[in-house]
Amino acid sequence: ELVLKVRIQNPNLRENDFIEIELDRQELTYKELLRVSCRELGVNPEHVQKIRKLPNTMLRKDKDVARLQDLQELELVLTVSDKNLLFRVPSLSERSGYNKKASELTY
Repeated sequence: ELVLKVRIQNPNLRENDFIEIELDRQELTYKELLRVSCRELGVNPEHVQKIRKLPNTMLRKDKDVARLQDLQELELVLTVSDKNLLFRVPSLSERSGYNKKASELTY
């Protein structure tokens, strides 16, 4: 397995930590990198404009992906104009552990 560090490019986030993903070395393709990264980060692949190898190299093809080494840092650069849609904080009723009946109690 090839282990890579991936995050969503967003300079407005206070904490923009990387996550580690694993790719099968037999399937080192751009398409597989995009699929796994998007799945792990919860992003729609259609919203990814490009994948950047930090600090400043754009990945474009399978050969670029094949040259990646363990623990290299990548960023997904998104095309969505309203990035707030991607980082929407779930409302109270959407959070796990929310008790609708308890919220309706009146005193």
